[in-house]
Amino acid sequence: MLSIWRDLHGPVLWQLLDKIATVTANLYTQQLRDLKRIVDQRHDNARPHVAREVKSELLQYGWTVLPHHSYSPNIANSDYRLFYDLTRYLEGKCFKTRAQVETELTSYFASRQPAFRRDGKPLERWQEVVDNDGGYI
Repeated sequence: MLSIWRDLHGPVLWQLLDKIATVTANLYTQQLRDLKRIVDQRHDNARPHVAREVKSELLQYGWTVLPHHSYSPNIANSDYRLFYDLTRYLEGKCFKTRAQVETELTSYFASRQPAFRRDGKPLERWQEVVDNDGGYI
């Protein structure tokens, strides 16, 4: 499983997790700690993201948590090209080791131009969510 944190300029942090991994509050909080100095991250309010441990961590950072409806997949950052493009990039490739997957992911992220990541749509959609107090759009 790929856990990825990105901003408008591309991936800030990514982690290849075990196939059977579960994103827990502990894992999420550790990733937040890794991101603390480099990103002002948007996250949603689906579990485990609203766990007490995570809320406490975010409070310490002074980050603003934008309202976001739990079931608004139409505004998820991944909907704006990443996984479709990544799937096409990896199509037909076979990997025997985790290291090969990590090397290929590193190459993929390095090969994408900033324009690929900044088409404006995510920002417009997220602004709609904020304007709608986090309601479904």
